[in-house]
Order: sequence, then structure tokens, then C-alpha cells
Amino acid sequence: MSIFTAMRKLFIYSEPKIHNLGFELLEGDDEGALQPPDQTRANQAKQDAQNSGLNHNEMSKGNKNATKPLGVSEWNKSRKGDGENQKLNPSQTQNKNQAQNDTISNDLSYSLNVLKEKFGLPKNEDIVFREFKIGKKLDCFMIYVEGMIDKNTINLSMLPTLMSKDILEDMGKQSPVDFLIETVIPVHNLRKESLYGECIKQVLSGASVLFVEGCTECIVMETSGYEKRSVESPKTEMVVMGAQEAFTENLRTNLTLVRRILKTQKLVTELIPAGDINNTMCAVLYLDGVASPRVVQEVIKRIKSIKTDLIIGSGMVEQFIEDRPLMLFPQVLSTERPDRTASFIMDGQVVIITEGAPFSMAVPVTFFRLLHTSEDSFTRWPFGTFLRLLRLFGLFCATLLPGLYVAMVMFHPEMLPTELLASIVKSKELVPFPTLLEVLIMEIAFELIREGGIRIPSIIGQTLGIVGALILGQAAVSAGLVSPMLVIIVSVTALGSFAIPNYSMGLAIRIERFFFIIAGAFLGFFGIAFVIFTLGCITCSIKSFGIPFLTPVAPKTKANPDVVLRTPIWMQDKRPDPFQTANRKKQGNNVKNWALKEEPKQKDDNSNGNK
Repeated sequence: MSIFTAMRKLFIYSEPKIHNLGFELLEGDDEGALQPPDQTRANQAKQDAQNSGLNHNEMSKGNKNATKPLGVSEWNKSRKGDGENQKLNPSQTQNKNQAQNDTISNDLSYSLNVLKEKFGLPKNEDIVFREFKIGKKLDCFMIYVEGMIDKNTINLSMLPTLMSKDILEDMGKQSPVDFLIETVIPVHNLRKESLYGECIKQVLSGASVLFVEGCTECIVMETSGYEKRSVESPKTEMVVMGAQEAFTENLRTNLTLVRRILKTQKLVTELIPAGDINNTMCAVLYLDGVASPRVVQEVIKRIKSIKTDLIIGSGMVEQFIEDRPLMLFPQVLSTERPDRTASFIMDGQVVIITEGAPFSMAVPVTFFRLLHTSEDSFTRWPFGTFLRLLRLFGLFCATLLPGLYVAMVMFHPEMLPTELLASIVKSKELVPFPTLLEVLIMEIAFELIREGGIRIPSIIGQTLGIVGALILGQAAVSAGLVSPMLVIIVSVTALGSFAIPNYSMGLAIRIERFFFIIAGAFLGFFGIAFVIFTLGCITCSIKSFGIPFLTPVAPKTKANPDVVLRTPIWMQDKRPDPFQTANRKKQGNNVKNWALKEEPKQKDDNSNGNK
């Protein structure tokens, strides 16, 4: 009965339940349009109840226990906080005490002991506490992590300046912290902090923190200088024409690469920590006035709601924020190219860059944008269109070619030409395995070769991939384990999968290929059609941050002429409609003014008179 019930739910539409609705990007700017009708009415009823002096629980009980109005004296007592009614509950008292204990003390020795205890000294030997006197008079200490700071900045710039003799003569009655920030410390990025917890986060991020005797605030100085990889050429998204720069593992470097392309004050960068222990910084980038505010709020909400101890790289963040984590298709577009990231931002998407990963993520995303590359925009429109059609053909081969071969050989041989059928039959005479097992053996063997070529050192990886595939195929044919026709089918399928530009999309296609092979072996073309229909239904139900995955095809929307076929770039004057950007116009009405027929210049009267 469960199978028939599942089939019935698949073919018969039913209204979704209100409480199962997730984030959905709807038309309109009003907040009421974002809520279901029942929820809107409930919120309106709750508001009416609050306006009439009743809380929501009393309204649900039929107004039996209405709140008794307070007298003037009782109201004054509650306002002044007199009596036991103003006592905090245990959790509020604990939070208040914790906030008070986390505040920096004006006793320098107390702050020193607190930080040493929090960092686990003397066991933790890479945390440095440098105690000295400012101007040979004022006690202070500096804390930083060995190896994460620039020693030249500390030794040659900061310490000699702070320890010089006459720097405190002009301080007067000014606070030492304010005086040092305004007139003494020669560092470009300074700020004050008043909590021990924030100071610890900054120290572990590569900053240096200065504590001064008698001050309840400390100075956080940007002195990070740890070793990092330089900007190199892309490894997974190489192009012939276009920029040859890729992201690195350093967040500040990645943000600089993007801002160097988008020189506009409307580019907004919000830094959000993720991970309860390692506090990995996630940068959310979007174009103010272009990106949908609701998508921006949803992205920030999902990142802030991540509750885990460890976040390493963008791949882990993607798994926490995607809409349908059980689906094969990726719902986030990853790229290592700053120029492509800038184009996503200009189209109205929201970009997430995570510290420690040389990739950026763009949301929302549609199926067709997963097949685009940055080289499509760098080449003329006939070349870009040809490359996209070639990728679509590769997608078809990587997904359906082995399954169609199995279905035709086992169920539909009459569809093959007589000469081709005779050649296939002759090549399979010495093969001891059935067609299904033969195809599975070759597909699994090729997947092992591909995975092995990635994991071994890069010097011999390509050699293993090419030589291993040739030797394996030739040896399998010579031994009579597989037919030569199947080797050709598997090779063309592999080439088609290599043509898919997105790595996650390619993995999804490689997995789906086995479903088509098994369906074609048991049910022929009917099985392949059933799998296509099922995958289509599932794909239509996927949304990426409120955007249907198959837009602008299903549902049909206004499409920019850059979905499958690529039109000339001067005709792409609108941003993609599915993203519901605040400003859809990205080009002028006539960007090729030089092509207009020029008006004849008026002759000068003086020149006419001379003539």
C-alpha cells in the first residue's frame, strides 16, 4: 500500500500544508504577501487582541481569564521596580552576571590573569604576552599569537613608539586609550573593545590587543601577517580568453579581488562568523539597490542559524544553507574566478565567500546557469552559442547514452540499422557477460580511474588517467570481457561528462547515469522515460532561495537572451527576471550609438560668405 500511496502522491496534485512551507520569494514588496492567508489572519487577530489589552493565550481560551487592570499605585510600583515582581529569573541573572564578568577590568593584573587562564597558559606556548611600560611610566601588556602577526610591524613600528620617553607629556586628562589611538600608535586599523570574549576572537584572527592600566577598554590593532598563498591562475575553470586570476584561501585577498573589478560604493560586504568554536568568517556580498532585500535577509539568516563547532570552507556552509539537501542537483553555484563572481553580483545574485576556501558561492541559482562559463561572455556570440550547444550535447551523452545503448540492445534492436546490429552482435559473441553487467563493469572501472587520477600526485595523475584507460580498454577487449562498441560508448560518455563546467553538477550527472542504465536494462525505453519523468518532477520541486530551479522554462518567466542560446552582448540589456532584482535595467536603450547615422554638420556662415 505504501508504494501505491507514493505513486498516487506523485501523479495527483495536492495542496501543500501551510506549516511545511519554507522560504519562498514571491512577487510584491509588502510583507503581507510573503505570508499565507491563514497565517496573515492569525497575525491580524493576535494584533487585535494585543490592542484590546488581551494576550494571545487568553484570546484562545475564550477570554475567560482576562487580565485585571492595575491601579495607579501598583502601576507606579511596577514602573519603579519596587518589590519582588522586578526580580530576574535564574537564567536572566546568569546572563547578566556573565556579561558583567566578561567586561574588561581596569585592574591590569586581573586582566592578565583572566586572559592567561582563558588561553590555557603555560600549556599554550604560541600565545605571547608582552609586558612593558608606555613612555616608561604607564604599565600595559600586549597579546598576540606567534606566527599570525607581522613581526616587523610589532618590533620596528609599535614597540619603539610606545616605549619612547616623552609620548605621555601631552596626554593631560585624556583617557590613555583614546590618546594612544589618536596620536601615538602608527597602525592603519585600530578600534576599541570592552569585552574579553571579543578580544580573544580578534587575537585568534591575527590581531594584536593592547591592555592599559586603569582602562576598561583595550585597543585592537590589525597586525596580521601570516603566510598565505599568492594569487594564481584558476585550476578548475581555465579559459583561453579572459582574466587569469583565481581566489586564494585568504578572505581579505578575495574581497580585494572582487572590489578591484566592481569599483562602486553600492557593493556591500557583511561579515558573519560561522562555527561556534573556530569562528570562520563568511562574507556576504551584494549590490545595494539591485539584489532582492528578501534574498539578502534570507542568506544572512541561514548563515547566522548555523550551529556547529567547526566550519571549514564553503562546501560545509553550502550544505547548511541549501534548500533541499537530499537532492542530487546543486542549489548553489561555486566558482574560483573573481570576474565571474563580479558578474553574479551585477546580475542581482548574493555571493558568499568563506574564509579558508578559494571559492565563492552565488545564490539563487538556476539549472541553466550551471552550464554557463565565463568564456561565453569573453567570446563573440556565435562562438559562445556553439560552445553552449556543445555542452548540452555533452550533457545528453553523459546522462543517457549508456542507458539508451542498453535499452536498444536488450529490448529494441529493431531500431538499429541492420549493419550496425550485425556488428554489435558479432562483437558480443565472445563476451561472457550480459549487457547490463558489461556496461556496469566498464562504467565503474572508468570511475575508479578518474578518482584515482585525482587522488595521486598531479605529476603522474594525467598519465595514469590516459594510459590506464587505454590499457584497460584494450586489455578488456583482447580478453573478451567487453565489446569494442561498449568501449566507444563509455569513452564518448566520459568526454560528455568532462564538458560539464560545474563540478557538483558533473557528479550529479555521473550518479544519475546509473539510474538510466538500470532502468533501460529492466524496462527499455519505457524505463528511461519513467526516470526522465520522475527526475523532471523532482527537479521542478527544487527551489534555490525561493527561485524555482528550472526557471525561466518551468515556470515560464521573462528570460534574458542569455539562457541557452547566447545573443550579442549589446542586446542583453536586462538582468535575469527570476532573481526579482530591484533594478532590472543594466544597459542603456541604445548602447551602440556609434552605429547611428550621424546628422550632417551645419555649415558656418563665415565660411559660406568667404565662398
